[in-house]
Amino acid sequence: MRLESVYGPLAESVRRLVDATIRTQVDATTVARVKEKIDCATEELSAALIPGSFGMQTTDGQPMVWGNVVIGLRNPVAPPLVIHHGADGLVRADFSLGAAYEGPPGHVHGGVCAMVLDHVLGATAHKPGRPAYTGTLTLRYLRGTPLGKLRAEARIDRVDGVKTFAVGHIADAQGITVEAEGVFIHPRESRR
Repeated sequence: MRLESVYGPLAESVRRLVDATIRTQVDATTVARVKEKIDCATEELSAALIPGSFGMQTTDGQPMVWGNVVIGLRNPVAPPLVIHHGADGLVRADFSLGAAYEGPPGHVHGGVCAMVLDHVLGATAHKPGRPAYTGTLTLRYLRGTPLGKLRAEARIDRVDGVKTFAVGHIADAQGITVEAEGVFIHPRESRR
C-alpha cells in the first residue's frame, strides 16, 4: 500500500529521534540547533492535520488503526507490534523495546509490559467486525523484562458467552518474564 511506504518510514525516523534524544550526549549548542530543526519539521507536518485522533480509517476497503499505541504504523510511540495468528490459535508478536520503554535501568517499564500483553491477549478475542474490549487484566511479574528482543504470546483459555478468557506471557531468550490473564468482552453492539 502506498500510504504505508510514506508514513511508516516517517514514524520510524521519529522512533530513532526519540531514542537518540534519550541517549545523546552532544553539547547544548547542538541540542539547540537540532531542536530548531525539529520545531520546523513539526510546523511543516502540522500544516494539514486530521481533527482529533487517528481512530480507525479505511483505505481501499482495508481498516487502518495506524494511530494505535501498540500496533500503529504511524505512531512513533508504538514499538510497533506485528500480530501473528497461528492455525493452532496461538497469537504471537516478536518485537524489540529500547530506551523509550525503559523503567528500571536496563529493563522495560512494567506498564509497557501490561500494555503489550493487553493488546496481545485481546487479539485472541478480537475478530473482524467483532471487537473485544478489556474487562480485566491480571499480571504476574516473574522477573525484570530486559530491554531488547522479546516475544509475547497468548491463547484463549475458554469462552463463556460474550467473555473470552485469555492467557499469555512476555519472554526473552532466558524465558518468561511476565505472565498475564485477561477477560475480553464483546460489547452489546457487536454481539450477533
